[in-house]
Amino acid sequence: MTATARLASVPARTVSPWLVLVLVGLAQFMVVLDATIVNVALPSIQRGLHFSPADLQWVVNAYTLAFGGFLLLGGRAADLFGRRRLFMAGIAVFSVASLLNGLAGSAGMLVAGRALQGLGGALVSPAALSIITTTFADGTARTRALGVWSAIAVGGGAVGLLLGGVLTDLVSWQWVFFVNVPVGAAALALSARYVPESRSSGARRRRLDVGGAAAVTLGLLVLVYAIVNAQSAGWLSAQTLGLVAVSAVLLATFVLVESRHRSPLIRLGILRTRSLVGADLVMLFVAAGMFAMFYFASLYVQGVLGYSPLRAGLAFLPITAGIVSGAGLAQQLIRRAGVRAVAMGGMSLATLGLLLLTRVPVEGSYAADLLPGLLTMAVGLGLTFVPITLIATTNVAGEDAGLASGLLTTAQQVGGALGLATLSTLAADRTSGALGALGHAPLPFERLTALVSGFQLAFLIAGCLIATGVAVLGVLVQRQHVQRIDLAVEPALAA
Repeated sequence: MTATARLASVPARTVSPWLVLVLVGLAQFMVVLDATIVNVALPSIQRGLHFSPADLQWVVNAYTLAFGGFLLLGGRAADLFGRRRLFMAGIAVFSVASLLNGLAGSAGMLVAGRALQGLGGALVSPAALSIITTTFADGTARTRALGVWSAIAVGGGAVGLLLGGVLTDLVSWQWVFFVNVPVGAAALALSARYVPESRSSGARRRRLDVGGAAAVTLGLLVLVYAIVNAQSAGWLSAQTLGLVAVSAVLLATFVLVESRHRSPLIRLGILRTRSLVGADLVMLFVAAGMFAMFYFASLYVQGVLGYSPLRAGLAFLPITAGIVSGAGLAQQLIRRAGVRAVAMGGMSLATLGLLLLTRVPVEGSYAADLLPGLLTMAVGLGLTFVPITLIATTNVAGEDAGLASGLLTTAQQVGGALGLATLSTLAADRTSGALGALGHAPLPFERLTALVSGFQLAFLIAGCLIATGVAVLGVLVQRQHVQRIDLAVEPALAA
């Protein structure tokens, strides 16, 4: 027996699955937190590295794009080469990239480092989720484990806003990256000792689909770039339409490669699983609205209400409480109403919260104008993520656990990147149009009014995106598609 095989076999016999959940949850928390921790630090980063307003969103989107683009490759690699091995490799890449970001001396270096962080996250996240789904059997234990996972997945983003404010205000923006280094080192050491190794059957006979990964990643990157630059080039300009066409060709190439490759990145047959496809599409729309909300709410509290980074971070603390409460409540409600009903109710509540945020004024107050919408939306998201994660990962074979996990997280990250790019562009268009209609140089109050008008539009569209998720789930996922999940949790209700 090799050293690797001996190391992999010990944890599988002796380590509690709940300890495994804690360890992979720690690494996932670090990865998810980094998707939002920079939001509160964005004004400081902009001043420190001289980002233009249009380019600032790439600090967020470079991470989410690389994350989303390589998730499928990471998920399939975890199934083939070992889930713990890819999990640990991802932690190492993520930690090194975090160190480089803290040391970045230019805008280009930071954007490149953020993309490298995204690659590390793309190795960590699907491996972590597939470790959980292969460690916990169907039923109450898995529902509870995925409840914790979902709270981490959404709550980590909210905590990132708080921690980003604390570190930026008390130390410097560089520490929003440096903080990952000791956490990553600890997670790496503990995972080597306690996380069990696993892989899909027949893994030795398969190879990675690098061509497919390149095609889908470049296709998504070009699409987001086209959307970001549409504000200056025009939505119907030759440049925008040309880039969209290039993106379409690359994504079509990806589908062609997958249909012919012996070991495709996405085994197209898995897309016949109705529950998986429906849940992934729902996640795409939910993430598009959620990422944009975090981004614009951060800009509103600092740029309009005048909060310091620390105060802005504290302003988002109720989001964490709301998400954790919603995730805990979801586990109870699923036993009574079923995963489908809980997911639709959660998305409806999140939509209501975003619609409340469309009322934010220039001379607003946190308690009256911001908090009701944030808290309502947070509880709704907590209620949404637990059932959607269950729906997306339950009706698949064990050998496809990494692929299913990668598809779900890809939908989240790609939806977030596309949503942020689109809503940032539309909000900027609304602000520019309002300023142009004045016919004179804007006064400070008029500039703020135009800016808030753009934010209000972004919140409205974000709410519409999440509402679309309700419709998608209602049409694509019927009760019979989630019957296995609902039956698995019924014994807990009887007990």
